[in-house]
Amino acid sequence: MQTNLADFIKDTPEGIEAEGILRKCVHCGFCLATCPTYNLLGDELDSPRGRIYLMKQMLEGAPVTEKTMLHLDRCLTCRACETTCPSGVQYGRLIDIGREIVEHKVKRTAIDKLKRSILKKALPQTGLFAAGLTIGRAVKPLLPNAIAKKIPAKRDAGTWPAPRHARRMLVLAGCVQPAMAPSINAATARVLDKLGISLVTAPNAGCCGAIPHHLNDPDEAHVFIKRNIDAWMPFIEVAGDAKVEAIVVTASGCGTTVAEYGYLLRNDAQYAEKAKRISALYRDVSQIITQEKAALSKLLASQNQPKQRLAFHSPCSLQHGLKIKGVVEEILTAAGYELTNVPDGHLCCGSAGTYSILQSEISQQLLANKVAALESGAPQMIATGNIGCLAHIESGLNASSRVGVKTPIRHWIELVDERLG
Repeated sequence: MQTNLADFIKDTPEGIEAEGILRKCVHCGFCLATCPTYNLLGDELDSPRGRIYLMKQMLEGAPVTEKTMLHLDRCLTCRACETTCPSGVQYGRLIDIGREIVEHKVKRTAIDKLKRSILKKALPQTGLFAAGLTIGRAVKPLLPNAIAKKIPAKRDAGTWPAPRHARRMLVLAGCVQPAMAPSINAATARVLDKLGISLVTAPNAGCCGAIPHHLNDPDEAHVFIKRNIDAWMPFIEVAGDAKVEAIVVTASGCGTTVAEYGYLLRNDAQYAEKAKRISALYRDVSQIITQEKAALSKLLASQNQPKQRLAFHSPCSLQHGLKIKGVVEEILTAAGYELTNVPDGHLCCGSAGTYSILQSEISQQLLANKVAALESGAPQMIATGNIGCLAHIESGLNASSRVGVKTPIRHWIELVDERLG
């Protein structure tokens, strides 16, 4: 795609990167078939190719309008288009650049600004979010069904083994996950403990930065990223048994951000090298379990548990963002689960971080389609690998279930933990 960038962006780092991405696009349209919003709305401007045209016009100096903002806001950033693209267009990075420009050039409504401000302030603060969730659970019977179905039941964490192994790994605590499902990281700690690895947390680490980043506030995102780097570096640089060999993330949505810390802080003189080290140490929990496959197989062989039919939802962040495909499925099959077929497994469930709140109508349509696909194989249980997807799909299962009948959904590592007793 030929480009002629405007002076305001032409020689900037963002402009140089955007131009390189734009020039890779050959207008083939392969991305349209895998774009969830295009499949729903049928509007070319709600496809990756259409949005690329809008961003190209904007970068070349054309007026930036509310229409441009609307179509960029409707993008889930699921990155399914990147998986399909034969030219290797890094669409996710391009739309980050485009959205940041739009944010400065188009005025949002007061209500939209307020929503985004609340999300940026409330979600990354674990204590604040936990307090709100506790109140929500207490008054859940009094709430309208549309709100009540979004409030998850309390999940007990269970025991977290004390560090006792020479091998140690850090785990990202995150922001909403400790309040919504502390059982996930605790289950990870128990599984890794049985594999000879102690899982530890850094007290001052928290939100990965994804929430403000995807709300077009890179400066705020960098604050969270740098806080995590400062919290983790002492565990990485220390000598002896206290040194960690990896940073484990159990929420693939957070994982895509941590994996890109080196890229996001590439222009920061103080943090660029540290961020690169963090990204190099990052591992999705499925990658760690796969590395320990032989030890896990021995442990599972000692268990004699019946097979269960299981539907696995592969989060977009896992299969499109991190390009990890088929890995969790192999682990679950080895653990004795019979995986059902899930039609259109490449399509987004509609969670996408804050998307389910800011674009609720589209999100709910995608959710209904995903729940139908997951339940089509009559599974006894559903598993996923991201807290946002888990909570979103659970709300859809609550809405679609008959009285007293609902397919349970868990993080897949919790199921492995149960299989290991």
